[in-house]
Order: sequence, then structure tokens, then C-alpha cells
Amino acid sequence: MKVSTHIVSAPLHTPFVTALRTATHVESLLVSISDGSETGWGEAPQVWKVTGESLAGAQACVEGPLAAALEGLGPDDLTEGLRRIQSAVQGNFGAKAAVDVALHDLAARRRGQTLHGFLGSTVDVVRTDVTLSAGDPSALVRAAKDRVADGFEVLKVKVGTGDAAADFKRVHKIREAVGPEPRIRLDANQGWSRRDAVTAIRALEDAGSNIELVEQPVAAADLEGMAWITDRVSTPILADESVYGVRDLVAVIRHGAADLVNVKLAKCGGLGPARTLLELAREHGIGSIVGSMMESHVGVGAAAALVAAYPTTTVNDLDAAWWLMESPVVGGIWYEGPAIHLPTDPGLGVIGLSS
Repeated sequence: MKVSTHIVSAPLHTPFVTALRTATHVESLLVSISDGSETGWGEAPQVWKVTGESLAGAQACVEGPLAAALEGLGPDDLTEGLRRIQSAVQGNFGAKAAVDVALHDLAARRRGQTLHGFLGSTVDVVRTDVTLSAGDPSALVRAAKDRVADGFEVLKVKVGTGDAAADFKRVHKIREAVGPEPRIRLDANQGWSRRDAVTAIRALEDAGSNIELVEQPVAAADLEGMAWITDRVSTPILADESVYGVRDLVAVIRHGAADLVNVKLAKCGGLGPARTLLELAREHGIGSIVGSMMESHVGVGAAAALVAAYPTTTVNDLDAAWWLMESPVVGGIWYEGPAIHLPTDPGLGVIGLSS
């Protein structure tokens, strides 16, 4: 099988601002694996502040040890291929995810199935929330109203900018502006202290702001702090950066640190590990969502296929490709407001790179 890499840069229609960074483009590595007649696609997004992986590093990993691990592998040996890539190197989860997804995509195409069908789903539409970038209250209120007008029913608000009182005011103003119906979830991206998190969340609870969940309120390694918060608020807490793989999720469960877990392909290493995480969470009564990094229709398409086959406990966070002015590939998923339409063509439905 031939493994190829393609670095792409796609502009966003609106800057994406969080407590960690400001993005104006999606910078990503697309990976294609061909058996000579069919080609599978995968993606490794560059997310310095979360995974620490660069495009150059992911490309070197894919073209080096991961490609070497697939030498001599037959195109139908999916299980063995997945085992090899997970054991070939330490870390490098984005690179592993790209190859894992490309192998799944190739296997589905060889059988003439969509990727979500290959994973066992008959669902062809999944729904997503939409993120409101961090900003001043008036800008957030305008964005919230616009997104509700677009049909989005779940708004994700970036908080954790260092001022818990200001975060409270921003979120409360959004709730007042959009009314009681749209769900609002918060993502602090590790930006609060444990005390600030409890203060802000309790204030929102007392104000009747009806927050669905709060994602990663404190530093990823501070499981004791997250458990301390979980014990002191009624609003569900979602672990994101705290969980990459099974060992991390086990630690979250043992600490009682969160009510839900956010599973992302580029964090855990692909569809294989993601399925394990979702099954483990379900077995232990932990809620789940599937999320995405700032990535294109390839990575989001794979995550959407996973959701279609492995339903989660609430609306997922798959709006990343919605932010793109245009897709770097031809074919694949497409958005209609909060609805992500899965392709009817085999695999991910990706035909190739856009010109």
C-alpha cells in the first residue's frame, strides 16, 4: 500500500478565539493510503496548545515509522494494521489517527460501503453544536442570535479568560438574549482555577442560566481539582484535555472527576481507540460526546461516522469544518445548519484534494 501526505491550509470565515489561542486558518495534514485502485483518507490537525503535534512532526511520523509499520500488510488486514500503528510509536496521536482513519476508509471503500455503514450505522445525519468564539459581550450576543437564526439548538461558549465574574456576565447576557430554549454549554479550556470555576458555575445556577455542561474547567492534570468542582456544583462537568486514552479515562473515573468525557480522534489515536473509550465510558455510567479539533471535512467526517454508529449521550461538538470558507477536499460531509449530512459514496466520500 502507498502512503502519501498532503499539508493543507484552509481559511476560516470567522476567527476562532479561545482561552488558549486565536485561529484564522485550519492547518492540517491529510493522509492518503492507496491499494492501487481505492484510496482511503485521514487527517492529523495541527493543535500546538492541545496535542503538541506539528504538521512537520506528524508528517515525519506518518512517512517514517507508521508507513514502515504497514509494509507487507494486505489491504484487507484492517485489524492487524490498526494494531501495528498503535504500537509503532509513542504518542503522536494525531498522526496515528490519520492513518487509522485512512485504513478504515480504505476498508469501507473496498467493500463498497460508506464509512458509517462499515462501522454499523444506518443513520446518515448527525447533529452538532456551534461554538461562539471568546469576545466582548455585545459580539457574543450578536453571534448567539445569528447562530440560533441559522437553526443551531446548542451553543458552546468559550470562557476561562481569567476573569470568572466577566465570564458569568457574558454567559448570562447570552442566555437573556436567546431565551430559554437553546442549550448553552461552556468550555473553559483549562482557564479557571478550581475556586473560580465553582464561583462562576454556582452564580450561573443561581441566576437560572440553565447551563447544560461545563467542559474542562481546570488544568488537565488537576483531576483532584476537577473532582472538587464536580462535588460542589449541580451542572455536569465534561473532561476533554484530561482524557487522551484509556488510562486517562480510568483515572477520571477513579477520581470521580467528571460526569462526561469528550472523545476526539486526534487526541486518542483514531477510530479504534475512540470506540474503546466510548464503550468504557458507557460501562461506567459516564456520559460522552465526540468532539473535533480545528480540522477539515476529512477529520470531522470520520468523527461524524463514529457518532452515527456509536450514539453519544448528548449533541456532539463537530462544527470545526463548518468554520471553513471552503473544503480542502472534494466530496465528503456537508452542513445544513446543525445537521451534518454523511456521504452516500463509499468510505468518507472524499474524491480527492480540491484544486
